Amino acid sequence: MGLKKGDIIDEHKRHPESCGLMIKVMAGGAGFEKVVCCGHELTEEDVIPAFSRGRGRKRGTLPPAVLLDEKKLHPDSCGLRVMIMDGGEGFQEIRCCGHSLRLNAMKEFKYGEEKRAEIPETGPAGHA
Repeated sequence: MGLKKGDIIDEHKRHPESCGLMIKVMAGGAGFEKVVCCGHELTEEDVIPAFSRGRGRKRGTLPPAVLLDEKKLHPDSCGLRVMIMDGGEGFQEIRCCGHSLRLNAMKEFKYGEEKRAEIPETGPAGHA
């Protein structure tokens, strides 16, 4: 079946004793297979209708709001891109299109950095 943009997977839905990984699909997802976290396999069954802040979520090496981008490592994939919303202490991998996404698929979001590199120098600075 796969996932679609806007879907939210919550580990607490079926595993309340877990670290409570919560991820949101930002793009792609047609080839989604599963997320492995705390030894649990999260699938389409773990999709929830809306974001819910819950207690008992444990953060790990994945900081909140970081993006994991399948296209970064596998350009021939469906382009799954997810954002870590909360939890993640026991995160192991995301399986999609036969690929494994781990911490090496992390994409840094730096607002406006590309635009700054394109601005040419106008000349030497002086006094007005």
